[in-house]
Amino acid sequence: MITFIQNVRWSFVCLAVVGCVLTPALGQAQTQNRIIKIGTGGVSGEYFPMGRAICNAVNKRAAEVGFHCSAISSGGSVENASKVRTGKYDFGIVQSDVQFYATKGYGPFKKAGADRNLRAVLSFYPETFTVVARADAGIRALKDLKGKRVNIGNPGSGQRTSTDLVMHFEGWSKKDFAQTSQLTSTEQSAALCSNKIDAFVFTAGHPNAAINEAAKACPIVLVSVRDAAIKKLVNKYPYYNPVVIPGETYLGTGWSTPTFGVLSTLVTSKDTPDKVVTEVVKSIFRDFTDFKFSHPAFFNLDPEQMIKKGQTAPYHPGALRYFRLTGFMPNVDKVKPAPKR
Repeated sequence: MITFIQNVRWSFVCLAVVGCVLTPALGQAQTQNRIIKIGTGGVSGEYFPMGRAICNAVNKRAAEVGFHCSAISSGGSVENASKVRTGKYDFGIVQSDVQFYATKGYGPFKKAGADRNLRAVLSFYPETFTVVARADAGIRALKDLKGKRVNIGNPGSGQRTSTDLVMHFEGWSKKDFAQTSQLTSTEQSAALCSNKIDAFVFTAGHPNAAINEAAKACPIVLVSVRDAAIKKLVNKYPYYNPVVIPGETYLGTGWSTPTFGVLSTLVTSKDTPDKVVTEVVKSIFRDFTDFKFSHPAFFNLDPEQMIKKGQTAPYHPGALRYFRLTGFMPNVDKVKPAPKR
């Protein structure tokens, strides 16, 4: 009954205002038969299948929730956060460090400034800073990248943001490499095995389709990312954690690889209607087993951790409403202040 009354109210707003102003993509407009857009990443990474898994869960209940969902391939975290801000996407999947930068106006968001309207929804799996090299390139540790041809990622990706930060802590610039490239996640594996680059940097959950593709096409190694500079980086920023990629994750990688990582998170705008956010979260947890087994990177997802960790933006009221109704977590609205950079 409440939903019906809300829809009627929204309908009258649309009649009264020519064109039905939408702020952002859904704003306060009628949700019935709308399509919400989720910004993801390249089709060979984990963000795109994650977005599809979320949309599949929503679309199964489309008649009940009153809207459909579409997963949009994008340049990654930075682009997703930016387009949520401008209303081009209703939701975006972003790395937890990128979420922090967006809320503070740091790094790639310095020009646009802090996004006061960004809201957290959920976190998902750990994403590790991963360096993949051709086995014959002579790269075994992070320091060995100097003088090599390295794909550092495109400017709209969380991969590039993390790489820039690592370079800063190592005291490197692009001049320290023989060549840097900005290939997408779908291009870098082919470039590695065709000897166009010696290594690529990738922030990803494991196992990863793009890295698996490279391992099948040519001998690769996963490079150790653990030195004094990385230890300082991890200690300074609480959204980073030490991570170990297990041995045998990919063909020919028989040893464990130390590195560090972030969490993937789902964000939205404060202007997204509460009902929409509540129904998206509800759809994910309603068929949680199906969601977990939709991709190998999701197998170890834990609902409690998805709600507690990785967020620096305030939670959206629609997400909080679902958490409280289900008794998942009593204190999610008390987000700890992020440290100054």
